[in-house]
Amino acid sequence: MRGLRPQAVAARIGEIAPRTAQFADQWPTGQDVEILPPVRHALAQIGVRYLFSEDAPTLLPFASQLFLAREVLVRPSRWVWPRWVPTPARRFRTRQQVAFVDALRPIVRRRRSSGRLGDDVLGQMLRPSSHYGLLPEEAILDPLPGITLATFETPSRAAGWILLHLARYPQAAGRVAAEAALLPADPAATTSTHLDSLQYTQALVREVLRLHPPSWLLTRRATRQTQLADYTINAGSTVLVCPYTAHRDAREHPEPDRFQPERWLDDSGSPAKPGVFLSFGTGPHGCEGAALAMAMLTLLTAQTARRYHLSEPPGPEPSYQLATFEGLATVGLRLRATSRS
Repeated sequence: MRGLRPQAVAARIGEIAPRTAQFADQWPTGQDVEILPPVRHALAQIGVRYLFSEDAPTLLPFASQLFLAREVLVRPSRWVWPRWVPTPARRFRTRQQVAFVDALRPIVRRRRSSGRLGDDVLGQMLRPSSHYGLLPEEAILDPLPGITLATFETPSRAAGWILLHLARYPQAAGRVAAEAALLPADPAATTSTHLDSLQYTQALVREVLRLHPPSWLLTRRATRQTQLADYTINAGSTVLVCPYTAHRDAREHPEPDRFQPERWLDDSGSPAKPGVFLSFGTGPHGCEGAALAMAMLTLLTAQTARRYHLSEPPGPEPSYQLATFEGLATVGLRLRATSRS
């Protein structure tokens, strides 16, 4: 998707950075805060605005309801119902998807009729491509609920782990803060060059995603018979790939259970090496939003560490929620921020 390619994300860093700075500015200091809800709200504002620009305020409430429907759908249940059974959770999800599409449809028609398509992701979808030509309305509307949810749901889980590591590893947080101190005072002036200069911060984000990939289990379907090590995989078979265990393979990552962001600062730890870094998937079916997610998470990490020391309140550690459909997330994560100044 053209609007999510790395060069497209790089051109819009100045739109992403102010929201990450706003999140940090609004963190109440000196008190224990359950941090995932405000993180999710901040990333939803960034993601929905990246997709829909000036139409984001109209669609943000519907995006929030989409997330709620997803949460209801993945709640533990005593019964495992076949996919065709219209359970209350599934009906609720369907209603929210329909409501989102109903809100988006007049926006699509208004942009097309006026000729002002916009330079956001929706605008890119409205423009004819050399391969597909002009997409029909339903081809635009159908994928957008899922794309919208993906811009903030999985990054929110990742951000929880990142902020927890800033609290647990103050020396690493200090290095992030030192890099972030060189960012422009006006977040809107942030460019892709500034983002590229946050090398240690990006390394820290990748290291947290290595240890705690927010999507811990990926599925792929074999299109033809193939050999994998000593196994024959038949065409049509579903293959489960577990980034959580693959990232702890000592053949690829020395001392795999150790938190060591520095491993990503040399060429041997390049995330481009096949099989080394699977948090965004890999190959032709890798996450199209990887560049956007990395930009959001890197800037959120930098702006937070720039302003605060984070710490965990006394008491039990946050619980970890593990579900095939939802992923790997911290639950009940509470952190305290104190000003670095």
